[in-house]
Amino acid sequence: MSTSSELIEVSERRSAHNYHPLPVVIHEAHGAWVTDVEGKRYLDFLSGYSSLNFGHGNPKIIEAAQEQLKNLTLTSRAFYHDQFASFCAGLGDLTGKDMILPMNTGAEAVETAIKVARKWGYEVKGVAPEQANVIVMEDNFHGRTTTIISFSTDPDAHDDFGPYTPGFTIVKYGSAEAIREAINANTVAVLVEPIQGEAGVLVPPDGYLTQVRDICDQNNVLMIADEIQSGLGRTGETFACDHEGVVPDIYVLGKALGGGVVPVSAIAANENVLGVIKPGQHGSTFGGNPLACAVGNAVIEMLNTGEYQARAKQLGELLHERLRGLIGRGVVTVRGRGLWAGVDIDPSLATGREVSKALLARGVLAKDTHGSTVRLAPPIVISEEDLLWAVDQLAEVLASF
Repeated sequence: MSTSSELIEVSERRSAHNYHPLPVVIHEAHGAWVTDVEGKRYLDFLSGYSSLNFGHGNPKIIEAAQEQLKNLTLTSRAFYHDQFASFCAGLGDLTGKDMILPMNTGAEAVETAIKVARKWGYEVKGVAPEQANVIVMEDNFHGRTTTIISFSTDPDAHDDFGPYTPGFTIVKYGSAEAIREAINANTVAVLVEPIQGEAGVLVPPDGYLTQVRDICDQNNVLMIADEIQSGLGRTGETFACDHEGVVPDIYVLGKALGGGVVPVSAIAANENVLGVIKPGQHGSTFGGNPLACAVGNAVIEMLNTGEYQARAKQLGELLHERLRGLIGRGVVTVRGRGLWAGVDIDPSLATGREVSKALLARGVLAKDTHGSTVRLAPPIVISEEDLLWAVDQLAEVLASF
């Protein structure tokens, strides 16, 4: 097996069809560019759904990983290791929180936040046993565990996986009033994506997050911000919540925290929230392992410079200006913030997948969602020249349709 067609054929025959990849087989990658097994290069305009904010093979991250690989990769949390303290302290300082609970995947971090919120509700707020409720949003995407898909409104993620986990109330995204009406004495948390990524990079109305914060404060309810895709520089700030100066009670982090090298996730909260977790009540063999912490430390150090946030803001303004110029030329709407955009294609012209496949043929990797939307999220390290070239390819693709 050496050609793309051979590798794709075996992959389709021998793996579950839980994804529908575009027909490209990537062999190596550096920065914002990847190369397939035939040697053709592509500009990565998806960044592993924000996992690769700092590009493929970022030298600082790779150096940290290689150095740690030579020393120690796993201890389990039965013992301390020398990378753990700096990771927890560094991420705590970055988020402005007292404590960190490290896990591996984004879904695990969301599950952790839900468990912590429920336990806080029972032990601190005084909610009656088994009655804790979390308010969640329509069109959310927080992962694919059985609990998380229980409150998904996406039929593909939700249907035929029941029985479903109770304890969630779904309200309209972007409506603070809907949250206010849904809260009751058993509500322990509001779980929200500051920008909904999988739904098509949906940005809520200005002031929404501020209103959510106020409603949570008024009702003694925790605000949980899922910043797995939107955080760590993607939107031009360290966190998407920063655009409104909002600080949630719990940050949920993942993807870019692992630098595109290993799965690293965590939640961050103050001691009055995260202190409810005691030994033996939650954990993971690999959560907070030495390799993960070493990589996470490199990511935190890079974010502390502010360089990547500023770059995402500057290039993001250019990206959105150019994309808005395509409205009426095959594009209906452009949404997003920083180096993150949801581009709605005129459905009478083409589907999002058709546009993504045409971009692939021109050397740009992007991904569709919900039929007519194409998501764009290049690595923050992308050059201005490459950024503009990719938008030019999109313009030519639309003209060809």
